[in-house]
Amino acid sequence: MTPSISLSRFALVGAMALGLAAYGSLASAAPHHQAKWDGPHGPTATLSAQASAEVSQDTVQVTLAAELSADSQAKVSEQLNQRLDTAMKQAKGHEGIEVRSGNYRIWPTTNQDGQISEWRGRAEIILTSQDFAAASKLAGQLSGDMPISGMDFSVSRERRLAQEQALTTQAVKAFRARAQALTEALGFDSYRLSTIDVGGSGEMPPSPAPRMMMAMMSADKVAAPIEGGQQTLAVSVSGTIFLRPVKKAKDQ
Repeated sequence: MTPSISLSRFALVGAMALGLAAYGSLASAAPHHQAKWDGPHGPTATLSAQASAEVSQDTVQVTLAAELSADSQAKVSEQLNQRLDTAMKQAKGHEGIEVRSGNYRIWPTTNQDGQISEWRGRAEIILTSQDFAAASKLAGQLSGDMPISGMDFSVSRERRLAQEQALTTQAVKAFRARAQALTEALGFDSYRLSTIDVGGSGEMPPSPAPRMMMAMMSADKVAAPIEGGQQTLAVSVSGTIFLRPVKKAKDQ
């Protein structure tokens, strides 16, 4: 997959105006016969560059939830805990699948007179794995007591770090190319870095949205295939450069 690189517009800061004024005859002089620069550094320019790439989501998070009701809070808590405990014991021990508890909530419902008519409860178990087939199979086995209520896809930390390293290199190259192009376009000899900032792990919304083929699993506990989508990662580089004037020819 070929990363795409987008460059933002550069903005000349106020020091550019002061620097150009110090040249005096810069506009009328030939490129190799510019007036000598009297300042310590030269005009400054601020610019930035960005590199981005589409990355396949390699991690799935499946949320299983049990929801029930009873005439007392104690009954709801007891039944919910039993179901949660059974599912957790069945889910643990599968290689490559992380199992943890999710949200747990018990709340009352009232009638038209404002009195408590019943109690309801909901408990979740979350499965996280890079093995989509194994996660699908386990979710199917647990769906009788705890049906699937949600599914999310993401890029693993290992894949993200590897991709960001490559994007950082590309963004820096793009920044240097932009700085050199700016230097030459304005008729300067070279540039020197003043400040540089590399943006953190930029992340854009997934494109396209991930497929959720397992969201509605049948009651017979048969696993269905699941597939993640694409996610855009981006790294930006911004900085300020000093523009160095063209050196006066020796024969002048």
